[in-house]
Amino acid sequence: MADGFQAPRGTLDWLPERSAARRAMIERFRQIFEGAGYGEAMTPIFEDKALFARTAGESSEVVGKEMYLFEDQGGRELALRPEFTASMVRLYLENGLSREAQPVRLWSAGNCYRFAAVQRGRYREFTQVNAEAIGSDDPAIDAELIALQLRWFESLGLDGLEVRLNTIGDRADRGPYLDTLRAYIDAHSADVDDEVRRQRELNPLRAFDTKDPASAAIMADAPKIADAVSAEAATHFAAVCRFLDARGVNYTPDPTLVRGLDYYSRTTWEISWPALGAQSGIGGGGRYDGLAELIGGAPTPGVGFACGIERVLLALEDQDRSPAPARQMDVFFAVFCDAARPRLHALMDQARIRGVNAEADLAGRAVKGQLKQADRIGAALTVVCGDDEWARSVCLVRTMMTGEQTEISLDDLVEHLHNAKMGTA
Repeated sequence: MADGFQAPRGTLDWLPERSAARRAMIERFRQIFEGAGYGEAMTPIFEDKALFARTAGESSEVVGKEMYLFEDQGGRELALRPEFTASMVRLYLENGLSREAQPVRLWSAGNCYRFAAVQRGRYREFTQVNAEAIGSDDPAIDAELIALQLRWFESLGLDGLEVRLNTIGDRADRGPYLDTLRAYIDAHSADVDDEVRRQRELNPLRAFDTKDPASAAIMADAPKIADAVSAEAATHFAAVCRFLDARGVNYTPDPTLVRGLDYYSRTTWEISWPALGAQSGIGGGGRYDGLAELIGGAPTPGVGFACGIERVLLALEDQDRSPAPARQMDVFFAVFCDAARPRLHALMDQARIRGVNAEADLAGRAVKGQLKQADRIGAALTVVCGDDEWARSVCLVRTMMTGEQTEISLDDLVEHLHNAKMGTA
């Protein structure tokens, strides 16, 4: 469309088939998490810029390069949400949820925005699902979230998933360790790329995320934070592992695994699907026990994860798997008499009220074209009404699979279609 408008770079138009798949994925997420005591919550699509700057860390890619920022008419600096966790903790604090039974379990689904490099499965507007458990430091809740996330993936048809697990300790553990890590990077400064040297100044933990093969080889031998955490953090991590072991969850301890946002502490995890190849990560999460304090709240433990719907949907599509059921239309109304159309369309509406999925021709198709359309949409039945049927106040109800036709009075049509839907016709 050279001379017209196009969707902004890094965004998607969701056509009906993929929209149905997205809706089905979110619905399964809802069923699984509400079945485990998580309630749906939603926050504004934009928040005070400082909420994300303070929680994600000024050194993070999200804050430094990726947030969509704007100033409103009142002079307030706002940001489109780049992720849900900070907003969920703000919601927890602002609405006094600490007074409720703990932990407060929440799930949400909605759009997030990051001005990041566009690639397959990575967009600037994306749909994210997330789950949070706020108000408990019990390691059982860490394991519960990992197990529920895996259950959701598996319910969509993803098998052979791999889980990597680590602990990055508490904030108090990091000071001495970061000094040690900086010294290691300094000793190998000539052998690592500019990005690792930049992270050395901003947040050395992120040096482990380098995509440069030579730098990654150097960082593989760097001191690991898992070896420098407190006894309390190590005990917590061991307990998480026991809860996962009891569930039969397979995982691989990975001492290089860190999360991209500064608020994480203790447990971190990432789930990947190797069938995707090099970009196999499809979701991850971690504990953030200090986040509430960063935004002015009392010390409040929390843990959660997030996952981009688009990334998972692409993985499913690559394997010819769809989470959405095939579109089911119960009845197609093929009306060939203009005088009959208002009455038949009214009857169609009444049938819809009774739970019958129905549609009618609205494109002026001829008889053959309408019947082809009925077949195209997979209608189980077709209501046929031409001049002769209209004159006698009847219609023909055709079973598409067999071609059998039954003459039905227009007065009895809605009840007949409802009974057919219920299997009692």
